[in-house]
Amino acid sequence: MQDIDWGKLPFGYFKTDYNVRCYYRDGKWGEVEVSSSEIINIHMAATCLHYGQEAFEGMKAYRGKDGKIRLFRWQENAKRIRKSAEGVLMAQVPEELFFEMVSKAVKMNERFVPPYGHGASLYIRPLLIGTGVQVGVSPAKEYLFMVFVGPVGPYFKEGFNPVTMQIVHDYDRAAPLGTGHIKVGGNYAGSLAASERAKKEGYASVIFLEAKEKKYIDEAGPANFFAIKDNTYVTPKSQSILPSITNMSLMQLAEEMGLKVERRQVAVDELEGFEEAGACGTAAIISPIGKIVVRETGKEYHFSKDGNAGPISTKLYQKLLNIQYGEEPDTHGWVTILD
Repeated sequence: MQDIDWGKLPFGYFKTDYNVRCYYRDGKWGEVEVSSSEIINIHMAATCLHYGQEAFEGMKAYRGKDGKIRLFRWQENAKRIRKSAEGVLMAQVPEELFFEMVSKAVKMNERFVPPYGHGASLYIRPLLIGTGVQVGVSPAKEYLFMVFVGPVGPYFKEGFNPVTMQIVHDYDRAAPLGTGHIKVGGNYAGSLAASERAKKEGYASVIFLEAKEKKYIDEAGPANFFAIKDNTYVTPKSQSILPSITNMSLMQLAEEMGLKVERRQVAVDELEGFEEAGACGTAAIISPIGKIVVRETGKEYHFSKDGNAGPISTKLYQKLLNIQYGEEPDTHGWVTILD
């Protein structure tokens, strides 16, 4: 095995030994297959290529101090990919099959699960695509579900240090009654132009506003937005936001820590009064936001006085991380230890 500098891993693709696959044909799922190839053969008229029949998930496996490998709330990922499949009319992956394939992919690539103490984890990418042939606009009759994995470091190069983000008005991530609430590739394709421009202009990510009125915050690029004010955890509520499993967990932990939780529309004007702000999701867990700049006006909002993450964001981050790595008791039944 090649030497891996676990402490300096980027967040990106990493070749491992195996992936697992399963085909849906003739109205049923087939046998789980193990492959060492990174390539899939696909018909040129497959619906995933023409009509966007595609959905995916992002998960992580963590190696604790005890050497055991843990999955975090995989049932919620299984539920969400079924919701995504329903949204773009694909065959739904049963929960049992989802877990069988995820756990098999992790176990068969166990040597790539980073050791405890390096701030790294094994990223897991379940992927569902329409492989059936269609030229007219209609759903496929055949699908491929596959899972591949790879070790990753922090999503943002800054790690848990505050980042600067940019609010944009000239791009929308998703329409109010569109696909923003499910995890399909088209949402991300639609965000690329604004995101890449923001990076070129020196920002870690972009914050999208809701498409209808352009008054309220929707998503922080590839993550959910949250803020802290007066001992309250505030996060946007919108029909076009992807429900983040990390955000769901943070809301519960915030309540248990004595914070009030508000899931509601969050106006851009409110940013002035927030004490802390952050983006949360599987990839970043929490990425604290130090500054937000409105691209259209140049107006700035600041959330870090000393260049560090705020105390409540730090406490939430550490609490969630401790549960994921087995450092604290899992009183919620969120963690599954792989035998």
